Amino acid sequence: MKSFFLALLKSRAGLFGFVLVVIFVLAALLAPYLGLPVPTRSNLVARMSAPTWTGLFSPGAHPLGTDELGRDILSRIVYGSRVTLTIAAAAVVLGGIAGTLLGIVAGYYRGMVDRVLMRIVDIQLALPLMLLALLVIAALGPSTTNLIIVLALTSWLRYARIIRGQVLALREREFILSAHAIGASTWRIMIKHLLPNVITPALVIATLELARIIIMDAALSFLGLGVQPPNPSWGRMLADGRVYISTAWWIVTFPGIAILLTVLSVNLLGDWLRDYFDPKLRTTR
Repeated sequence: MKSFFLALLKSRAGLFGFVLVVIFVLAALLAPYLGLPVPTRSNLVARMSAPTWTGLFSPGAHPLGTDELGRDILSRIVYGSRVTLTIAAAAVVLGGIAGTLLGIVAGYYRGMVDRVLMRIVDIQLALPLMLLALLVIAALGPSTTNLIIVLALTSWLRYARIIRGQVLALREREFILSAHAIGASTWRIMIKHLLPNVITPALVIATLELARIIIMDAALSFLGLGVQPPNPSWGRMLADGRVYISTAWWIVTFPGIAILLTVLSVNLLGDWLRDYFDPKLRTTR
């Protein structure tokens, strides 16, 4: 851990991404304790109030303004981060577990199992992932649970393909051949020997997939197929505020900035993790 954080401190981009990710996660976790207004409470008297920096911590202050129903923009962004990050994290975990296990099975067994699984991956990758998500959501109906399932279905492909390639190389290594020689079962070899060796690339893929899923979640919510009102969602905030962009620019600007910073920070952190865990780059440092 010490060497990990020392290396992180030497990378400006990685450190910037890490700090922003920590800020967004803490804001999401501590949202109920920040003293923010209720994100679903309307106040038509204060509707479309411009951002005000005076009296920032006074009751009734709206530092980022209010929307068309008088709801506080800052509160909705913070509470929306809870929804967005929860959905993205759940989809990444489900897709990562399924994709990693299927990649190990395909790479270890090869033959017919490998061909069938990889053809499924090729067929699904041939379809636009957003179109696939729209079709599934339209069939199942918009809800948070269905959204997580759909995003996980679009996420497992990259894990399966990359982990399969890792396993194809690992299965010929001496420690796997030794495990075979002493009579270790197939599942023991896959779980005890192969899985620990593919955890690192899986974590890097998960970090990069998190940014893509955040964008897909915002896009589906923008189209009305994601998180349903009155729950706050960044994509839904963009959809509701686009009508007022010429008269109340803050309604769409600040949620858009939140999406931009979150995706940027996760991508920067993911790129640094990929470089840090690359054995070739580590041997040159």
